[in-house]
Amino acid sequence: MAIKVLKPGLATTVQDLGRPGYYNIGIPLSGGMDRFATRAANLLVGNDDGAAVLEATFMGPELEFTADATVAVTGAELPPKVDGSARDGWTSFAVKKGQVLSFEFLKKGARAYIAISGGIDVPVVLGSRSTYALGALGGFKGRKLEAGDELPAGQGKGAKEGRTVPQNLRRAPGNPVELRMVPGLYWHRITEDAGKHFFADTWKVAPEADRIGYRFKGGRPLEFVPRKQPFGAGSDPSNIVDACYPYGSVQIPGGTEPIVLHRDAVSGGGYFMVGTVISADMDLIGQLQPHTPAKFVAVDLEGALKARADREAVLDKVRAALS
Repeated sequence: MAIKVLKPGLATTVQDLGRPGYYNIGIPLSGGMDRFATRAANLLVGNDDGAAVLEATFMGPELEFTADATVAVTGAELPPKVDGSARDGWTSFAVKKGQVLSFEFLKKGARAYIAISGGIDVPVVLGSRSTYALGALGGFKGRKLEAGDELPAGQGKGAKEGRTVPQNLRRAPGNPVELRMVPGLYWHRITEDAGKHFFADTWKVAPEADRIGYRFKGGRPLEFVPRKQPFGAGSDPSNIVDACYPYGSVQIPGGTEPIVLHRDAVSGGGYFMVGTVISADMDLIGQLQPHTPAKFVAVDLEGALKARADREAVLDKVRAALS
């Protein structure tokens, strides 16, 4: 089956759960920014939770189906329509041959995930179908969708329509959103007062927020502990000699605006990191619109591991609800 792209939306790409194992050579994880929504969409239509889906940012595409399929849309509140008739989000529904799937305007969140029974059947590149557009790797021709594209879809049996993820299992950011962070290797580089301010201040998502990283602004600038800069680090106190950046790490160039590195970020550079946002909260970042207020909350490693286990438990509840 092929799916014809009539309108591509603002930035619609093919994503799955990513391509781990190549970060050490500069190839990022990629994959859905909201992994929970990615997996839930696949489960709703009867796919393996790692099947390839479409990630639509801020605006949905318009797609014509050439065969019957089961579809589900999760993540952001981007209401789907079939031939102009509204369908529910987080719920499986049927799309018949010749029908057109489109979307209303975005109401909440930032990224919606469109799962189709059988999955999007683009080639596997380095173990994943995810798009890394900056490197023109994977997905559909290594880029976001364009009008006239024809997406291949796998042969899936599909689940029945009307399956839904219970409302209490759908996670949405709070107001302000709380992002839990483990203070990191370079925390000692800022003063005690600066550390207190970092967690006490309310930050806002800057317009410079994409799959590579989310920038936050509005908090007080950090003060650094005086030191003689090491050779190769440059004169700015936020500079370090090049180091590895973990997924979710929080770097603050110049000590002014934190940047949380996300799915398409590279693995190394020369800015210090105050810590790392825990994996359980990275999905929330992918749903934040510009100007959304946010606070960073300190947790230890034990708290981070518990949060990750709690998120997996919620996914198990989704599977149980759909079984």
